Amino acid sequence: MSVASLDNTQPAGQEPGSPRALSSSVRPLAVHIGRNGEVAGGMSQVVNGYLAHSFADFDLRMVSSRDGSGGVRALAVAVAAFWKVLRLTDPENTVVIAHLSQGGSFVREGALLMLAHARGFATVAQLHGSSFAEFARKRPGLVGRVLRAADVVLTLSAESHAAAAEFVPGERVWLVPNAVADGVRREIEPLVVFGGAVSKRKGVDVLAAVWKELAPQHPLWRLVIAGPIADQPMVPLTRAEFVGPLSHEALMKLLERSAIAVLPSRDEAMPMFILEAMARENCVVATRVGGVPAVLANGVGVIVEPGDIGSLESALRRAMTDAAWRAEKANLARSAFAATYSAAAVFPLVERSWQAALDRRSERRATRYKPDSSIRIPQS
Repeated sequence: MSVASLDNTQPAGQEPGSPRALSSSVRPLAVHIGRNGEVAGGMSQVVNGYLAHSFADFDLRMVSSRDGSGGVRALAVAVAAFWKVLRLTDPENTVVIAHLSQGGSFVREGALLMLAHARGFATVAQLHGSSFAEFARKRPGLVGRVLRAADVVLTLSAESHAAAAEFVPGERVWLVPNAVADGVRREIEPLVVFGGAVSKRKGVDVLAAVWKELAPQHPLWRLVIAGPIADQPMVPLTRAEFVGPLSHEALMKLLERSAIAVLPSRDEAMPMFILEAMARENCVVATRVGGVPAVLANGVGVIVEPGDIGSLESALRRAMTDAAWRAEKANLARSAFAATYSAAAVFPLVERSWQAALDRRSERRATRYKPDSSIRIPQS
């Protein structure tokens, strides 16, 4: 796999729009639109994972349509992305994947997806974000226009899958989990780790209330909260450390030596933090929101109700005091990761979705240019 610059020109000897059969020697190209790098959010980590992986059948390129900035800088990044999509060549062998969240992302990346579709490229809408179903109910016109421009729609949960299927035929909607890179295991410490925005949506207020009760009773354990402050200011807690936003590498190293990962969110799609904790053999405690119950089903993790202080306290207490039970949960989490959420398990399915988009694009072109047999040409 190579991650190429969008300044590359058309391969020599190949005309744009030529049949794919004539360009079989050209590896297909997957162009990703969204954000990557050290930008907060699960979407960035998904794209980072794609760019770091050697795919069997596709080369990759990246079009950054946002980078976490605002104002003039953000506008410049978006304008540059539109220019790069306009410069794309070889629609026969190129699929454009737009990574969409709700709100402004759906407008910006959605417009780029529609532009690629209008230019004759195969297109994939990959849905991220915790509130797509609600957003689709509020903005059906926008969501419908964008999704109908996609040959394939990738979703993260049964809820978002059902919502997307309201706008496009169900066979074009694929439920594909996020994938995360494998991790190593270091010497385990009595650490409980939270990773994510310090916000009410992520349930930090509930976690703080629970830790006030647990910390005095379990002096060997320590809580580490990692992430940028959003709308919940951090208050001093006994045997707790707020480390602020960490690089992805630093957060992964923290999970490699922690025993428990906790995410008491009130709203999620499929949080990368949980998958990354499973890959690093943590006992995972999380809430019944979005795709979390499916990820932690069959005893893989501990699921509590969002906002329920009592159930979260009970779950963390048992995880901290019952070493054998905690180890069993950690082993189940690691096994589930390997079978369902590892790159080896997910990325072949992702590649098949890209190929399906190219195939559908070819079908659209064939239907568009198929002669109408009802038209009779007079014989001379």
